[in-house]
Parts: sequence; structure tokens; C-alpha cells
Amino acid sequence: MSSPQVRPIGESTQPAPRVALVSGSFGAGHDMAAAAITQQLDACGLTSRTWDIVDLLPGRLGRALRTGYLRQVSAMPATWRWTLDAVSRSERIADLTNRALATSEGAFAEIAAGSPEMFICTHPFAAQVLGRMRSRGVLDIPVTTYLTDMSVHRLWVSRGVDLHLAINDLPAAQARELGAGTTRVVEPAVCDSFRSVERDQRTRLLSRRTLGLPESGNRRLALVTGGSCGIGDLLRSAVEIAATGVATPVVLCGTNGRLLEQVRRNPDLIGLGWVGDMPHLLAAVDVVVQNAGGMTSLEARAAGVPMITYRCIAGHGETNAAALDATGVAPWVREPALLGEGLVQALGRASLAGDARIGPRAANVVDLLFPATALIA
Repeated sequence: MSSPQVRPIGESTQPAPRVALVSGSFGAGHDMAAAAITQQLDACGLTSRTWDIVDLLPGRLGRALRTGYLRQVSAMPATWRWTLDAVSRSERIADLTNRALATSEGAFAEIAAGSPEMFICTHPFAAQVLGRMRSRGVLDIPVTTYLTDMSVHRLWVSRGVDLHLAINDLPAAQARELGAGTTRVVEPAVCDSFRSVERDQRTRLLSRRTLGLPESGNRRLALVTGGSCGIGDLLRSAVEIAATGVATPVVLCGTNGRLLEQVRRNPDLIGLGWVGDMPHLLAAVDVVVQNAGGMTSLEARAAGVPMITYRCIAGHGETNAAALDATGVAPWVREPALLGEGLVQALGRASLAGDARIGPRAANVVDLLFPATALIA
């Protein structure tokens, strides 16, 4: 669960990047998507550089937005659903949001002055700013938005963006309904290390030993995760998983120290803090129980680990859960009474290793954007 290094505005690198990526450190998912795309670019010999939208916004605005978002989804999750609904329904709120984000246009113009061939956004705030600049004709560099989730809210889509990339037909259709122009379905951008995870017994036991997890081959482990910040009702989920007797919950708390303390006080649960090697952890567990449908769901899919959604967070967690359920990627267990059965069914499903795609077989992001590079790799 480590994030790529994103450089502040003004720091020079050589050679000049052909691709400028803009992510957002609102949790680790957007950064990890940027890291996976960077890995694809590197493999094709294409230079790139990644910026954080938090650093591009003026003053402390970016940090204030990030802090507010994380506090909101952690302490008042229901209000995040209201916020997304308000932005979707109110032209005034959407316009105010875009005006605030537009204060970063100078920073984006500075990046554009380095003459990259393309911008790729993995965060909706960056997509809004760059799309607005394209619409006004002040940016002559094409902009691509990579939609990181299985559902799309209004801030993800800007009519000025040249191309929207989706990881499934369902979010692609949602993007078009919100006004996106050209859309394409691509293979989810996940780092290669997740696809190379071995699912054999020897690797599982070795990974468990390294991480200090129970080594018994007969003991099923359920990874309970709410992203890098340990967001959601993870403690309650873990207690209910333990009560089923189907699997021992391993709660990935990430940066949430308070949650880690709570978990470790319960002898039926296992708590982990920040884990830098997520492929290693996925090799150790038998099933993933997630609540947001973000990058972790794509990583688990790529690693061939069966997965369910349970006690999903409000807002995008709910819409992602519905999309994952509708496409058959991860069943959404909606009631505690169905949790045991859901875990048993997930554990009984055949490994997904070898087919990490969520939609139809599609090109990866870089092969679609730079077709000639497919011949080089």
C-alpha cells in the first residue's frame, strides 16, 4: 500500500516528459493508478512525470480539501453521499467547485510549458481544470482522463477532455450519460506485481510467515480493507466475519492508528497497520472483504483473490458496490445474516488468476494511447 513519488510544481527533470500525469493524494488509489500507468509508459520507453493536484492548488487549498474529504468520509460518511448528490444536481454548486479548482490553472500552464505530448488525469479535480482549459482554447495539449472506479460521478467528466478511459462498459456508459465525448474501455491500470502473485500453498504460507500471520494451511484468512486510510465500519465488519466462523479477519488499518488499537484489543481479530507490499499480503489471504470498490478491488482481481463487498461506505462506495455486483466482479453482501454464506461462496469460487480484466479484452492504457509502442514492448 505504497504511493508513487509525486513531484511539486517547479521541480525540473531531464529529459522533459512526453506524458504529464496528474493524480490526487486523496487516499492512495489515484496515486496507484498513476503509478501503474507510469510503469506501462516506462516499459515502452516513454518518459513521464506525475504531479499531485493537492500541490497544484494555490496556498493551502489543496491540503484543506484533502483533509476535509478524509474527515468527512471517516467521521460523517453519510454526508459524502449528500455532497456527491448536491454536485450532481446543482449547477451552482458544480460551478462554484470548478471556480475554486480553476485557481490552479497557472500551475497547469507551467506544466504545459514543458511541452508534454499529453496530459493524463487519474483524479477528477485535475480533469475538471484541464477540461475547462481545453474548452476555453488556452491549452493545446490533448487531455485523457482515466476513470479509476467502476462508477462515475459528475466531477469525473468534463466536456473539454479529449478522451475518457473506463475499466468496464458500465462506467463508460455512465461517463457518456454525463456528457463525455469519446470514451474507450481499457484494461484496469494495476501494477504488474499484482498479476504475478502466486496462489499456491507454498507462497501462501511463506507470505503469512513473513507478515506474522497464522501459518496453518487450513485456516482461512479474510482481508478486511477500507483503503489506505482504513475508512468505514471495518471493526464491526471484522467482528461479524469472526462470528461466522468461516474465516479469521485480518483488518488492514493503513494510516488509521485508532482503528489498529481497537482491532488489536479483540483476540478474535488480527490488525495490520501500513503495509508497503500489498501483493505480498494478497498472496497470504484467501478472500478480500472491501467496502469502497476502489483500487483494492482491482488489485485483488488482478491477484486472483476472490472478493465480496460488505458494509460499503456512503456515496461512491455504494455506487461502486452496485457496479461490481452488476458486472459479477464482487458480490455485494447487504445483510449480516448473509455474510457467512457470502464468504463461503467467495472462497469456493475458482481463482481469477490469469484473467485480470474486468471488461472485454482490451488494450492497456498506454497501448491504446500510443499504439506504436505495442511493437516496441
